[in-house]
Amino acid sequence: MVGTEITGIKELTEIEGLNNAYVNGLVQTNNGSLEGKLDELRKLLGKSDDDPLRIVSVGAGAWGSVFAAMLQDAYGHLRDKVQIRIWRRAGRSVDRATAQHLFDVINSREDVLRRLIRRCAYLKYVEARLGDRTLYADEILKDGFCLNMIDTPICPLKVVTNLQEAVWDADIVINGLPSTETHEVFEEIGNYWKERITVPVIISLSKGIEAELEPEPHIITPTQMISRSTGIPMENILYLGGPNIASEIYNKEYANARICGAEKWRKPLAKFLRQPHFTVWDNGDLITHEVMGGLKNVYAIGAGMVASLTNESATSKSVYFAHCTSEMIFITHLLAKDPEKLAGPLLADTYVTLLKGRNAWYGQKLANGELTLDMGDSIKGKGMIQGVSAVKAFYELLSQSHLSILHPEEKKPVAPVELCPILKTLHKILISREVPSQAILQALRDETMNDPRDRIEMAQTNAFYRPSLLGQ
Repeated sequence: MVGTEITGIKELTEIEGLNNAYVNGLVQTNNGSLEGKLDELRKLLGKSDDDPLRIVSVGAGAWGSVFAAMLQDAYGHLRDKVQIRIWRRAGRSVDRATAQHLFDVINSREDVLRRLIRRCAYLKYVEARLGDRTLYADEILKDGFCLNMIDTPICPLKVVTNLQEAVWDADIVINGLPSTETHEVFEEIGNYWKERITVPVIISLSKGIEAELEPEPHIITPTQMISRSTGIPMENILYLGGPNIASEIYNKEYANARICGAEKWRKPLAKFLRQPHFTVWDNGDLITHEVMGGLKNVYAIGAGMVASLTNESATSKSVYFAHCTSEMIFITHLLAKDPEKLAGPLLADTYVTLLKGRNAWYGQKLANGELTLDMGDSIKGKGMIQGVSAVKAFYELLSQSHLSILHPEEKKPVAPVELCPILKTLHKILISREVPSQAILQALRDETMNDPRDRIEMAQTNAFYRPSLLGQ
């Protein structure tokens, strides 16, 4: 028995050594370049030799957790130079069915099983499975399990449940919150930063928007919410987005993203965040990229409904895709001075969201009756479905009469939403609840609906740009 235990420890050491060589940002081959990138960023932030760079991710959804884990994998071994932690609210319990599933995931992965045994953490998952113990979301996150992504174990993270402790001295803050929670949490953070001398850098991952109708209707993005709540200037706030599925990125599927904001920060941060499997580009157009990240969530919900209602008919889904992309292009011309520059990123982000995103999943579950609107838009195991609030925001904004444009057939002024039948139908299904999910198919089959090409041509040949929509 003793011999078996000694052999097991030897095997464990060998396996963990191999894992560290792989997940820690290719430490063995790229240590120099990683440390060099970190040193460059530290210098830009004015860090002294004995003062570590402090990075904190606020919010522990799938993307926020994976983003923090990627940084931990890449730079966590440089403990004297950087500290990486993640904040999430305390007290969120894990139900027994999820605990059972977690136990199955752990036992299907030898590396994870051995890691938990070595950390003396395995027993609590056995007890939770039997119903003898309650697990908590912040507790399992420390072991490398995100509650919204339990099938994909990540690296263990330093988890802080006290928000003030997490952020008060942070140099870089990652916003992993949904747009609907960003204002509230960062308003609290702003109170903790009133006495700060240095100004932190904030990277927002949130893909969602809110609408304000006074004094003039306009969109509010998470980066703008953060600036308002904390007083941090917009030049220190950036947005990072792209066609990304969190679990696939952590499993090192090739991906790319774009970090948008002031040149002073976006270029060095793009370099710092770039990894062999994760390319990061940079761009100066922050707000419109951020808004486009929220727009595709709107139409992803409808795509999920169409997929479910037509038994995954490729033909029906392609009809929907033609109409929804024409509406997105139409809306983009209203929001952006140079909309063509956004076409590629918007379509790529839309494509991946339709394939595997949570908004499309939500639409499917609504249409097949597994979910109801009364359950809300925060779904266990998935997190916040940001497309729901985005439907409301875009509908409200594009319903404003003072934004009227000339209807191509009726030759009279109409609000822009009147030329977006998919958006109108999604609002009737999700927000006003006037019609069931099946109405999305009725909208597609309406013979009076214009050819999607006509909507695109109309947008391209008219001066549609409305800078007031983005508060400009």
